[in-house]
Amino acid sequence: MPLLVVAVAFVAVAILAIALMPVMLVQRYRVGTRRQPVRGWLLTLNLAGIAISAVLFLAGAAVTSIWVPGVLRYSFGGMAAGGVLALLGLALTKWEPLPHGLHFTPFRPLVFILVFVISARLFYGFWRAWQSWRTLAGEGDWVVSAGIPQSIAAGALVVGYYLVYWSGVRRRHQRHMSR
Repeated sequence: MPLLVVAVAFVAVAILAIALMPVMLVQRYRVGTRRQPVRGWLLTLNLAGIAISAVLFLAGAAVTSIWVPGVLRYSFGGMAAGGVLALLGLALTKWEPLPHGLHFTPFRPLVFILVFVISARLFYGFWRAWQSWRTLAGEGDWVVSAGIPQSIAAGALVVGYYLVYWSGVRRRHQRHMSR
C-alpha cells in the first residue's frame, strides 16, 4: 500500500509540474526582462553557479554519450550557439550607469527567443517521447528516437548563454566600478 501512495504522489507531482509549465515560462520571461541593479556579490554567485552547472552538464553529457550517440557533440554545439547569442544579448542590453551603481535591462526579444526555444523543445520532447512509445515496434532504442541529443542541445544553449552573459555583465560591472 505505501508503494502505491508513493507512485500516485509521484504521478500527481509530475502532472502538476506539466500543468504549471506555462506559468513557469511566463514568470521566467517576466524575471528575465525586468530592469535589474548589478550587485557584485550576486554576480559572483551567479557566475560560480552557472560555471559549476556547465561543468556538471558537460560531465553528464559525456556519460550520456556512452548510450546515446551525438549527445556530447550537440552539447558543445548548443553551448557555443548560446555563447554567440549571449554576445548579441550583451550588445543589445540597455545599460544605465548611475552614480550609485549600474543597472541593466536585458533585450526582451532575445529573452523571449530563449524561453520559446526551451519551451518548444520541452513540448516537442514530450510529444516525441509519446509518439516513440506508441509507434515503436522493436526498431531501435526509444531514447534515441525521442530526440534526446537535440533536447540536451537546447539545454546547453541556455547554459552557454548564461555563462557568457553573466561573464559579460561582471566585466561591465568591473569597468563601471573602476571609473
